[in-house]
Amino acid sequence: MGSVVTVHRPSPTGGRRVTLRGMILGLAYDDWDLVELLRGAGIEDPEGLVAADSHLIEWRGGHPHQYVAA
Repeated sequence: MGSVVTVHRPSPTGGRRVTLRGMILGLAYDDWDLVELLRGAGIEDPEGLVAADSHLIEWRGGHPHQYVAA
């Protein structure tokens, strides 16, 4: 199975859009926000998923865990 969660490139104003199978979950400004968005979507063990850099998360257009545009 490929990635399920996509963390899109950082916005020029900060934060990254997060989608789950194409459905927008919201904007994350840090890993805590990402965990909360995943928890709200019903993802089991979102903390472990984010901390482990799981293959289920695709980080697009920036380095993982960075939420500010370069």
